[in-house]
Amino acid sequence: MKISEMANWPLKQIFWPPSLVMRQLGSALLFSHMIKWKQFPKWMYRHGLNSLPIAAGSIGMGCIGFPAHPAWEVTSACNLKCIHCHAVANTPGKDELNTDEAKKFIDELARVDEFRMLVYTGGEPLVRSDIFELMEHAKKAGLINVIATNGTLITEEVACRLKEVGLATAAVSLDSWREEVHDYVRNKPNAFELAMRGIRALKKAGIPLQINCTAMQYNIHDLSELVDLADDLGSGIMLMYQLVPVGRGETIKDATLKINENERLLKFLAKKQQDVSTIIEPVAGPQYWPYLMELSGKTGGIWMRMAKEVFHGCSAGRGFVYIKSNGDVWPCPFVEVNAGNVRNRPFDEIWRNSSVFENLRNRESTLKGKCGECDYRTICGGCRGRSMAYSGDYLSEDPSCFLRTESEILRPCEMPDQKIAATG
Repeated sequence: MKISEMANWPLKQIFWPPSLVMRQLGSALLFSHMIKWKQFPKWMYRHGLNSLPIAAGSIGMGCIGFPAHPAWEVTSACNLKCIHCHAVANTPGKDELNTDEAKKFIDELARVDEFRMLVYTGGEPLVRSDIFELMEHAKKAGLINVIATNGTLITEEVACRLKEVGLATAAVSLDSWREEVHDYVRNKPNAFELAMRGIRALKKAGIPLQINCTAMQYNIHDLSELVDLADDLGSGIMLMYQLVPVGRGETIKDATLKINENERLLKFLAKKQQDVSTIIEPVAGPQYWPYLMELSGKTGGIWMRMAKEVFHGCSAGRGFVYIKSNGDVWPCPFVEVNAGNVRNRPFDEIWRNSSVFENLRNRESTLKGKCGECDYRTICGGCRGRSMAYSGDYLSEDPSCFLRTESEILRPCEMPDQKIAATG
């Protein structure tokens, strides 16, 4: 980047407080130590500096790794119709924020000191006609741009345009290394081929890559090879979501990972992480962090105090916030609780004063059931989205927690109308 270009950036974009840098470094070091991460030096060399803007505003590794940021569903429109998506529409909503409203909203986001980065999601954000104009506005406002995309619409021309508007990273969704499985989940032939085309275009444009995956019964046996693929593609971060049965996902509830699969997945991630340079971070599986502590035998005293500084578990409403295309403000796409609307009230006021967010930020006293009694409620807290999906109460206990529950044996789930043999 040219010095002349940096001169036009707001201070927030070019000045990183030493405390923020040290916090992020401390998160990575503690994680590496607990998991015995052999490839940590390689990750630092390949991705360490690039991860700083991607993890902008980090308050410690959490459910999704960098909780202090907003994710904005810029449109409900999408060119795909994925079977597991938390959204249910494929066309733009009639009440989506228009360009002027969207720019005003971006300015309100920029007033929140802890926000340095904005994630554009959907639907598919690239189907919104003014997406580049909005990214340019956010860049000028001092926010770093990140996009979560299915990758199928990214050509070399689109990738170059994304680079021009300051895209710091692109999170591309891959649900399997096998084309037939990915295409089934994405509900479109050639979706895998088009996503790989998009990844190649992003790499050619010099845009750092992140891979997102949703673990479910349909792809549970493909995950090891998929992690290897993400590593081979040069992905600095891989977010491993778990299917939460909301939106379209509610129609495939049997494909969710139950207690024993949640435990099996997190143990797999801990073992797999040792030999890959891509850092794998679970989403909707905050039990990962206390599991690592127990695995390494570091559960008390100074280790617990350090863990509370860098592991924050479920970040819904505690740093992470999800804004719907119509301006409704939710704690998370899986916690469908409306804290307000940016058309009626400035975002920063909703963020600071909502009782919903207050409940989630004070979870030591608000969580119910086993989560409320657990010693790990600060560094885990259970998945609030899964609690909401199964009980209707976002503060109830997480039914998938295995830390204090004996596992049960469950049958695997076959794909309807399309029997794909499991591998691995």
